Amino acid sequence: MKTSTRQHQESVTVQASAETLYDLVSDVTRTGEWSPVCTSCWWDDEASAGQAGAWFTGRNEIPGRTWETRSQVVAAERAREFVWVVGGRFVRWGFTMTPADNGTTLTESWEFLPEGIAMFREKYGDDADAQITERTQQALDGIPKTLAAIKRIAESVPADGDVRA
Repeated sequence: MKTSTRQHQESVTVQASAETLYDLVSDVTRTGEWSPVCTSCWWDDEASAGQAGAWFTGRNEIPGRTWETRSQVVAAERAREFVWVVGGRFVRWGFTMTPADNGTTLTESWEFLPEGIAMFREKYGDDADAQITERTQQALDGIPKTLAAIKRIAESVPADGDVRA
């Protein structure tokens, strides 16, 4: 486990193939099934869905606040990694898949990028540090919940099944 003030990652071993996991996490329209904050996502342009360079919009909800963000896919390599950056430069989220005994290790990573910190300072002024701390805590709390939900979903798919069904 790698943790710092601005980045974090955790892993879980899933009894599913890397291809199955990739197909699941790269289908951003399913994000609401496992994310405790992001309730839904949709591709901004279906023609580029799932490809590096594609943009999607996500709706996030926490008690007392709902907002939308646009994110750009920056890595899309089937069975290896799927990564996006919120706002194209603010926060980097991603999943990597690596072979493991009887399955695949799925790692979710999060990094609050320097331009994201600068944007929060500009947007929130004196309240920026509190806002940054709140968002960081949401990521730290959400990653293990997200991984557990993805594991549950992926392991419920028959070996010859299609997670996109």
